[in-house]
Amino acid sequence: MTRVLIVEDDPGLARALAITLRSQRYEVVVAGSGAAAIDAAAGRHPDVVVLDLGLPDIDGMDVLRALRGWSRVPVVVLSARQGATDKVTALDAGADDYVTKPFGMDELLARLRAAARRVEPGGELAVVETGAFTVDLARRRVTRDGEEVRLTPTEWRILEILARNVGRMVGRQELFRELRGPNVPQEPHYLRVFLAQLRAKLEEDPAQPRHLITEPGVGYRLVP
Repeated sequence: MTRVLIVEDDPGLARALAITLRSQRYEVVVAGSGAAAIDAAAGRHPDVVVLDLGLPDIDGMDVLRALRGWSRVPVVVLSARQGATDKVTALDAGADDYVTKPFGMDELLARLRAAARRVEPGGELAVVETGAFTVDLARRRVTRDGEEVRLTPTEWRILEILARNVGRMVGRQELFRELRGPNVPQEPHYLRVFLAQLRAKLEEDPAQPRHLITEPGVGYRLVP
């Protein structure tokens, strides 16, 4: 049974969607806020997410970006925002489809079926644990000895990329592509600086790292 996470703060609309989807033999999970949506995505592992952008606590775009930090679950945006810019922004941020309100239920069901067909087997990791620290990709936080470690945005992004590819070597050019932005100089020296900073904050012995490993001349690897 396909599990759908409905993220919608309008109780009436959320209830109507849930009733309709259950009648179509979907398993339904409902979240009325952005924080609840992130928790549900991490804990319930939906096959498809229907995401409203106008949420009471966290903007839906930020929820989408948070999900894309660790998950490839198909996301169908369901929003009253009808501008072309909003659609392009959502699709660029990782949405698979965009349906505007008001909408026809038959159209939404068709979009959901198409999104469900794109589900990749194997699932995703929401939390990556190493012998020294824990990376919670869903909540965008890292802890060491039970205490949250404060990272700069670039430090977090590098750690996030390595955690999403845990155990796999990530090449320097791949890191640069994922880190693209005006504040990230495209020079290997800067990656070494950021990795040194991460090791100082996370490794038990930064001089002899066990988890944030350098593959000389090639890239980096996160080893649990």
